[in-house]
Amino acid sequence: MAETLRVFINEKPVEVARGAAVRDAVARHDRALADLLASDAAYVTDGVGRRIDPADAVGEAGAVFRVIVTARRGPPQLSRDALRRWPKAELHVHLDGCLRPATMLELAKAQRVRLPADTPQALAAALTVKGASSLEEYLTKYQYTLAVLQTAAALERVAYEFVLDVAAENVRYVEVRYSPLLHRPALTMVQAIEAPLRGIKRAEAETGTKVGLIVCGIRTRPAAESLELARAAVDYRTVGLVAFDLAGAERGHPAREHRDAFAHASRHGLACTCHAGEGDGPESIREALHVCGAQRIGHGTRLSEDAALLEEVVARRVPLEMCLTSNLHTHTVTAIAEHPFRRYLERGVQASLNTDGRLMDGITLTDEYFLAHTALGLTREQLARVVLNACESAFLPDYEKVALVSRVQSELEAL
Repeated sequence: MAETLRVFINEKPVEVARGAAVRDAVARHDRALADLLASDAAYVTDGVGRRIDPADAVGEAGAVFRVIVTARRGPPQLSRDALRRWPKAELHVHLDGCLRPATMLELAKAQRVRLPADTPQALAAALTVKGASSLEEYLTKYQYTLAVLQTAAALERVAYEFVLDVAAENVRYVEVRYSPLLHRPALTMVQAIEAPLRGIKRAEAETGTKVGLIVCGIRTRPAAESLELARAAVDYRTVGLVAFDLAGAERGHPAREHRDAFAHASRHGLACTCHAGEGDGPESIREALHVCGAQRIGHGTRLSEDAALLEEVVARRVPLEMCLTSNLHTHTVTAIAEHPFRRYLERGVQASLNTDGRLMDGITLTDEYFLAHTALGLTREQLARVVLNACESAFLPDYEKVALVSRVQSELEAL
């Protein structure tokens, strides 16, 4: 007998077979409602209001879904599969948040590291950040991935697999970040930088996806370490290392304390970005721009709390590397419908969509585009603009950037 799960449709319990689609659960609940769903006169959200594809599996027992009947039929929706075929670019994703669960288990066994689960599915569930109450709690999950990344071979393998995975969803260009500081003392700084670069180069050759590596200072660690990292990083700026970043718990750990690292990177031709406006307010964004000289902002979600700063970001065309699902998980926003991404885009902000941590947040870049389309109502034209925003904001030499934009624009027009 097939295993059944109890899920909830509009607060009513429904029994469905494991693996059933959401639309099947809706049909068991109310056939008329299912018909409206099939005719695009209704749509489905999850328990926190994120619009989802009715063809998706219901997932685990206890899942909550709401069917919303619209007043009129809207334009045809882009499916997740259609968006997966789109050419895309990504600028904000953490390498240590993107391990394959099966790889983690293999690395843990080889290194005798204890993990919170012993199967890929259970490990993915254990590492999810959906229940985090803050950015600080969200970041604690990274202790498990970092634990298995303390050898050069592990870093090289994970970087290689990461590029294969993003290339499989048609990401043409990606910038991936991590902190070599978090791989010491097991590795030297040189080893911690060169290992992922080796994996990236192998994967680039196999997939054709172009990759830039970003190194991160950590707000909660001594500023001297950030400066040491910046000094090491500039030696690799011609072989794939494209930028310096500052990450980690934001509130109470101002970026200005690490200004010397940003200054060193900038003086030596290394681009700079900075996490800001995620775990703290717009003053953190202002400091990243004015004190540290960041050329892009990671997240920037709380920018609208300072109208003058928003005007400046628009006028200067400062790119924002935005992450919808991650911001929900860190409680930067309380619901996807409240996320300012669409408002920023329509205001003229150079905003891009990014995953932040594919394993921890349980998403792909395709999922982020689908969420922006279905929950925030971005049109096909707006989504195409977002793709091009990412390409235009890449830390690439101008001639490479022009080629990337031209290629991606041609592919989008051919769809």
